[in-house]
Amino acid sequence: MSYSRNCEIKTGVSMPEGMRRIAIGLEYAGADFNGFQRQKSTANTVQEALESALTAIACEPITSVCAGRTDAGVHATGQVLHFDTLAERPDKAWQLGVNTKLPDSIRVQWARQVEPEFHARFSAGSRTYRYVGRCSRARSAVLGRQVSHFSYELNLEAMQRASSYLLGEHDFSAFRAAQCQAHSPVRKLEFIRWYRQGQLWVMEVQANAFLHHMVRNIVGSLVEVGRGAQDPEWIKTVLESRDRCLAGATAPPWGLYLVDVAYPQSFGLPQFPVGPSFLALSADNRC
Repeated sequence: MSYSRNCEIKTGVSMPEGMRRIAIGLEYAGADFNGFQRQKSTANTVQEALESALTAIACEPITSVCAGRTDAGVHATGQVLHFDTLAERPDKAWQLGVNTKLPDSIRVQWARQVEPEFHARFSAGSRTYRYVGRCSRARSAVLGRQVSHFSYELNLEAMQRASSYLLGEHDFSAFRAAQCQAHSPVRKLEFIRWYRQGQLWVMEVQANAFLHHMVRNIVGSLVEVGRGAQDPEWIKTVLESRDRCLAGATAPPWGLYLVDVAYPQSFGLPQFPVGPSFLALSADNRC
C-alpha cells in the first residue's frame, strides 16, 4: 500500500472538481484564547478566528484541520493546518490577505497549495514542543505570559536524567488528562532536551503524537525532581504505575509552544527556524 493511499483511507479524501487543498503555517499567542479548537460551548478560540478570516477571503465557508489541538493559554510558532476550497486565490492572499482579518495575536506565516493526500494531522510524522520556564523570585514584567514563572531554582541536570526514563514507546496514562479522548495512551517519545538561556530554561520534546496535557504533566512531574522533592528514578515509577494520581501537578500553559510539525519532504512544505523567536538555543547551552 502506498503512503498516499494510506492517507486517503484515513482522511476519506474525495475532492470535487475545482476543489483545492491549501496548507498554512500558523503562529499564535495563546494566552488570550480558549485553546485552538472551535467548541460549541466556548467562544474565542484560535480556530474560530482563523476560519472567520479564511471565510472572508474565500467568500465561502471554510473549515480547517490542524496538526495539534493546543489547550487554552498554549502558544504555537509551528502549527500547521489544511483546508479545502473552491476559491482560486494566490498563495499571498491566503497569507497576507487572511492576516488583515486576524487579531494581532494570530498570524499566517506561509500558505501553499498541496496534494489532496496531504492531511495536517495524519500526514505528520512527529510534533515538537518547547516548554519555557523562568526561575526568579520576582515575575518578569516583560515576558508576562510568554513563559511560566518558578520562584525557586531547579536542578536541570537531575531533570535531564529523569527525562531519560520517558524515552521510547510507553503507556503514558500517568501523564494523561482525565478528559483525554485518545483511543490509546501509547506514544513514542523521540527525545527530551534541556537548555539554559540566562534565567530561562527550556525543555524540548518530540514525539509521534501527544496525549491531552501530556507535555504539561511531564513538566510538572520533572519539576518535582528539579526542586529536590523526588529523585530522578521516581519518574520511572510514575510512568510504570500508569496512575495519574502519582504524578506531579499540571504545569501552567503559558510556557508551552508547539514549535514544529514534521512531514515527508515530498509535500514540499516550507522549513523555518524553530521558535519562539526570543530564544537562541544551541549545543553550547544544552544541559
